[in-house]
Amino acid sequence: MISQKAKYALRALVALARAGRGETMMIGEISKEQAIPKKFLEQILLELKRAGFVASRRGRSGGYELLKTPEQIMFGEVLRLIDGPIAPLPCLSKIAYRKCEDCRDEASCEIRHVFERVTLATRAVLDQTTLADSLRLEDLPV
Repeated sequence: MISQKAKYALRALVALARAGRGETMMIGEISKEQAIPKKFLEQILLELKRAGFVASRRGRSGGYELLKTPEQIMFGEVLRLIDGPIAPLPCLSKIAYRKCEDCRDEASCEIRHVFERVTLATRAVLDQTTLADSLRLEDLPV
């Protein structure tokens, strides 16, 4: 399962995507609209800012805005930033690969073969689905 933090990060990014290009939203607005605790949201937005997904502006028209277009932000990259690898087994991770301690041979591991199919399918969806796609729920394949 993805963490609550990852869900909040994705929901905050979706809210910013809905706001429109160049538009800002205050933390309080996002918090209220998405039912995210404000203090937790502040930490998440700071992490998203450091990673180059959002920018913050001060002043009367301040708040947070997307730095990339919704079409450029993939669900997979956000999940990896917040939760780390998208793999049920360490031997299937792209960014944190390590051999399973109790595995004799990856090539003949029946468990790995099944979960490799799951991992590839999951990655295909997450790495090809953008924030813009998520705004068009009726277009998402099930």
